[in-house]
Amino acid sequence: MKSNPAGVVERIQKELFSFRDEAYKAFNKKLVPTIDEKTMIGIRTPVLRTFAKSFFKAEPDEAQAFMSVLPHTYFEENNLHAFFVEQIRDFDLCLAKTEAFLPFIDNWETCDLFSPPVFKKHPGAVYERILVWFKSKHCYTVRYALGLLLANYLDSEFKPEMLERAAAVKSDEYYIKMMVAWYFSFALIKQYDTAIPYIQNRRLEPFTHAKAIQKAVESTRIPAETKAYLKTLK
Repeated sequence: MKSNPAGVVERIQKELFSFRDEAYKAFNKKLVPTIDEKTMIGIRTPVLRTFAKSFFKAEPDEAQAFMSVLPHTYFEENNLHAFFVEQIRDFDLCLAKTEAFLPFIDNWETCDLFSPPVFKKHPGAVYERILVWFKSKHCYTVRYALGLLLANYLDSEFKPEMLERAAAVKSDEYYIKMMVAWYFSFALIKQYDTAIPYIQNRRLEPFTHAKAIQKAVESTRIPAETKAYLKTLK
C-alpha cells in the first residue's frame, strides 16, 4: 500500500515531540543561532539517531515518504531527514536523496551531522560531486562539500590537489570560511608536509588563515614544537 506522505509527516512529528527535552533546547538554540527557536523541538542527537535507525529499518517506505516532503517545519525534522539519508545503502539513491536535500539545509548543525557510510565506498564518484558542490551559491551545500572532503579524503584517499581545491573556495559566508579553516587544521594534522605551505605562504584569506592556525594549535594531535612554529605564522 502506498504511503501517504502528509500522514507520515504528522505521525513522525508526534513521535518527535514525545522526545522533547526543554533543557536541551535551551542549550542547543545558543549553538545554532541562525535557527528560529520556534522551529526547534529540543531533541538530543543520540535519541534522534536511534529513532531514525529503528524507524528506517522497520518502515523504509514511510521514511522515503517523509523525505519526499520538503521543506520541513522543524529543525529536528531536517536532522531526521539527514539520518534517514545515512541509512540508504544504494549509492545512486543515496546521492540523489542527498542532492535533493542539500538546498533545504539552513544551519551548520544539520549540515555537519550527516555523512552517508555508502559514500566511502565510492570516493571517486563522490569527489566529482564535491567539486560541483563547491560551485554552489548555497552556503550549506559548499560547507557540506568541505565537510566531506575533511571527513573522507585526508587519509588513504588524499590527493594534494584537494588542498588547492579547498583553498580556492572563496566566500563572505562565515560558515563556509570556518569550514575551510577546519579543513586546513585537520590537513595540518594528517597531511602536514603538503598542507603547511598553504599557511607559510598565506594562501588562505586572513580570517581563515588565523582560524586554521587557532584550531590546529588547539588540537591535542599536533606536537608542541609544531604548535609553537604555527604560532609564528599568525
